[in-house]
Amino acid sequence: MIGFLRGTLLSKTPPQLVLDVNGVGYEIEAPMTTIYDLPGIGQSVSLFTHLIVREDAHILFGFATETERLLFRALIKVNGIGPKLALTILSGQSVAEFYRCVEDHDVKGLVRLPGVGQKTAERLIIEMRDRLPDLELSDQPRSSAVTVQTPLPSHSSRQEAISALCALGYKPQDAAKMIQAIKDTLDSSEAYIRAALKGAVR
Repeated sequence: MIGFLRGTLLSKTPPQLVLDVNGVGYEIEAPMTTIYDLPGIGQSVSLFTHLIVREDAHILFGFATETERLLFRALIKVNGIGPKLALTILSGQSVAEFYRCVEDHDVKGLVRLPGVGQKTAERLIIEMRDRLPDLELSDQPRSSAVTVQTPLPSHSSRQEAISALCALGYKPQDAAKMIQAIKDTLDSSEAYIRAALKGAVR
């Protein structure tokens, strides 16, 4: 099992990134909460990881904090929650926000996430309630203390943001509407994704 990686960030196409670790490029899928804190290309990155082995693929997931990884591991144990949906949940909500939804029985707050219907939200609340105490909210410092973003042309950033939202489970037309609803000109695709997801869970 690969539990931790430290290397140089080679590329970042949310929700995927590539990390160069001593000359080996690791393709990693990460929640947007982790990607928001990544430094610029060529900078050093440390990630907690979880490897899922399937017959047709080995998929490596990366997380900025141990708490995010713990929550991911707890989520994929819930019936009907696969790695992709778990990643979507972590992308749409912080660990603290997810805790609140579970503790307050906030079904509506979970249903706003793509792929989470009424029954899935109810199942999450029931099954995760007993697992939350095992998750530590006090974390080690985030893997990348300094965020260095490289500004991209607005059109390119918006298109990348739409592609990322589709990869997280949103329908193409819904992803496009979410990005088009953002009137401000932002400096990166991550900024557009953050704004879109923030608007989606209000």
